[in-house]
Amino acid sequence: MGDVLAGFHAAWEFGSDSVLIRFERGIRTPKLLQALGERRIPHEAIAAVTLTPGRRGTVVLRVVPRPGADPLMDAAAGQLKDVSDPYRLVLPAERETLAEYYADELRAVTTLDDGIPPAHYLVSPPEAPLRFKAYDAKATFDGKSVAFRWFWTGASSAKWKAGDKTFSVAELSGVEWRSPEVFEGHLRLLRRDASEQPAQADQDPAAVIFGLGYGPVHESLPFAASVLAAVRATGSAVPVSAPSPARRDPSDIADRIRHLGELHQAGLVTDAEFTTKKAELLAEL
Repeated sequence: MGDVLAGFHAAWEFGSDSVLIRFERGIRTPKLLQALGERRIPHEAIAAVTLTPGRRGTVVLRVVPRPGADPLMDAAAGQLKDVSDPYRLVLPAERETLAEYYADELRAVTTLDDGIPPAHYLVSPPEAPLRFKAYDAKATFDGKSVAFRWFWTGASSAKWKAGDKTFSVAELSGVEWRSPEVFEGHLRLLRRDASEQPAQADQDPAAVIFGLGYGPVHESLPFAASVLAAVRATGSAVPVSAPSPARRDPSDIADRIRHLGELHQAGLVTDAEFTTKKAELLAEL
């Protein structure tokens, strides 16, 4: 190989042992892809290759990374929207024959997935230092430790009482990332020596919460992936799965619906968002 296949928002360069994916920096390119800049995925990190019809006269070439091969996809745990998937290349339908050729070429060099995660990440993680602003704290990661500095305007009393926190990578067993694009998004550090962590992220000093523009995907997901890769390098990482909302106390649900109603009345939440989020809260009872 060695050729380049250009599509919408990205171009794939096919090498002898990997695919280098470069993302455009135009205003139409999803922010996560712009933040990543590029991804190099070795052939050994690919579990499958697909080519499917897309929308409005397009086809979609996609590689599926092996579980445990890319810290970004492990941290995302299936929560990324298709448009932000770094391993999808959208092409005009008239290039389907060419896309099929490259798909076949990739399938020919892809190692049969035996279901066993590789011993280490095969795709490089986003590089530290990284930082982002959550609703209740400023989160920073220098490659060795994660620090949370609470905002008095957003942090719960439990977090404020606990004080600012710093966690070394050696203390952690994993990272839980719940997308800010769903209700109650958060980033939670899983501690090795903590038998019980508060079910609610807003009460957990090892977690920061998202919302209303705080902790956007293009900032918080690379952060989570970088921390996860550092934890795995210590040999203490645990498998990551998409977090499920814990069942709530009815009085807590009522308080959150009341707060949601206040945001709705203030015009900060649309009618559709209010209805959807209220249904999500009621479903947790």
